[in-house]
Amino acid sequence: MSPDRERRPSRPSRGRPAPRKQGPRRPPPYEDPARRVAFEVLRAVRERDAYANLVLPELLRERRLDGRDAALATELAYGTSRAVGLLDEIIAANLDRPLSKVDGVVLDCLRLGAYQLLRTRVPEHAAVDSMVNMARLEGGSHVAGFVNAVLRKVSEKDEAAWLDELAPDPETDAIGNLALRTAHPRWVARAFAEALGDKGPELKAALEADDARPAVHLVARPGEISADELAAITGGDVAPYSPYGVHLPPGAGDPGDAEPVRERLAAVQDEGSQLCAVALTKVPLAGSDERWLDLCAGPGGKAALLGALAGLSGARVDAVEQAPHRARLVEKATEGLPVTVHVADGRESGLEPGFDRVLVDAPCSGLGSLRRRPEARWRRKPSDVADLTKLQGQLLASALELVRPGGVVAYVVCSPHLAETEGVVGDAARRTKAEVLDAREFFPGVPQLGDGPYVQLWPHRHGTDAMFCAVLRRP
Repeated sequence: MSPDRERRPSRPSRGRPAPRKQGPRRPPPYEDPARRVAFEVLRAVRERDAYANLVLPELLRERRLDGRDAALATELAYGTSRAVGLLDEIIAANLDRPLSKVDGVVLDCLRLGAYQLLRTRVPEHAAVDSMVNMARLEGGSHVAGFVNAVLRKVSEKDEAAWLDELAPDPETDAIGNLALRTAHPRWVARAFAEALGDKGPELKAALEADDARPAVHLVARPGEISADELAAITGGDVAPYSPYGVHLPPGAGDPGDAEPVRERLAAVQDEGSQLCAVALTKVPLAGSDERWLDLCAGPGGKAALLGALAGLSGARVDAVEQAPHRARLVEKATEGLPVTVHVADGRESGLEPGFDRVLVDAPCSGLGSLRRRPEARWRRKPSDVADLTKLQGQLLASALELVRPGGVVAYVVCSPHLAETEGVVGDAARRTKAEVLDAREFFPGVPQLGDGPYVQLWPHRHGTDAMFCAVLRRP
C-alpha cells in the first residue's frame, strides 16, 4: 500500500450524516415562580375578566408558594393590577405603535416589568431580565427583544420623572394630574373630588390612601370572643372605632390561617363595614325590636355580624340574597346564628312586612373599596352608575315598605359617588316622606364625619373603605 493511500482520510459511511460540531448549548431561560404566578394573575384578569383577589390565593396554594415568594407574587400581582393605567401611559410613551396594537401577553410582561422598575426596589437587571425570559417562554425570541427594548427605555427615568413629563398641568387640570399620579381613572378622581368638595390637598390624600395597599381588618364575633382577645391571639391591634374590630399587622400572612378565623370566632371584614352594620342596631326604637332584615345579604359578612348581635338581644334576622351561590355563602357565614336565608330578589322578596330594622347594603360601583380590588378601578365605567342608582332606589323603596311604621332602615353602599349616596337617599325620602335621621349619632367616637345627616367614611380619614351610611325612619 502506497504512503499516499495510507494518508487519505476515511470517508463517512453512505447515508450517515456527518457528526455535528459540539459546543455549549444555550440553557433554557430561568423562570421565577413568584413572577410566573403574578403574570398568570394578570393574564387571567385580562383574558377572563377574573378577579385578582380570587385568582391569586388559588395559584399560591396550587404552586405551594409561601414566605418571600408568596409576598413577592402578591406585591407584583396586586400592585401591577392597581397601577395599570399609569403603567400604560408610561409604556405607550416608549412605543413606536399604539398600545392597542401590542399583543396581550407582551403587554402583561411590559406592565409587570414596568411596575418592578418604577414602584419596587427590585434591581433593574432582575426586573428586565425576568420579563424578557417570560416573554421568550411565552412568545419567542423576537418578542423577547421587543420587551427588552421597551423596558430599557422605561428604566431610563423613575416614576416621578415620567409623571412630570406625562401628567396634565396641575394649574389647568388639577384632577387629571392627581388621577394619573395616583393611578386612578379621571372619572373616579372626579367622583372623589365632588364627594369631598375639594380638588386640592384632601383629594390628593384620599387618592393616595386609595392607591396604598390596605391593612387586613378582622371582626370578632359578638358573644364569642372580644376584640382584645382576638388582637392578642392574632398579634393585631384593636380597631380604633369598631368595638369588634382588629387590624392585622403588615405581613401577617393569610388571615384565613388564623385560629379564630378557622374556628369561626372571627372573620375578615373592613372596619367601615362593621361600623355601618352596628349603626343600624344603635338607633333607638319604640315598641318591638325582634325582626331584623338584611335585604342584600351576599356574601354574608354584615348578615353574620347582625345575626350575632341579634342573638344577644333576642332578635332574629331574615337575610335575602338573589344569587343562589351567594345565598350559600350567607348560609355558611351565619351557621349557628338566628338567621334565616331566603333566595329572592330584594325588590320582590315575598316576605311579610313589619320588620323593626332593615339593612340595605345595596349593589354599587364599589368605588369605595378599590384599594381591596386591584383591577376594579380600570374595569368600572361611568355608565355603570346610572343602572346601579336605579336598582339602589328600587331596593331602598322595597326596604321602606317592609319596615314597620317607626322602624328604621340603614342604606349602605361602598361608594362615595354622590349619585349612589345622597342622590338615591334624597329621592327615596321625598317619595316616601321617610325621616332622614342624623347617622353621625350612631357612629360614636368616629371623627371627621362632616355636617351630616349622612356618614361618609374615607381611607385617608378613618383607615376604612369609603363606606356611606344613611339612616331613615318610616313615619
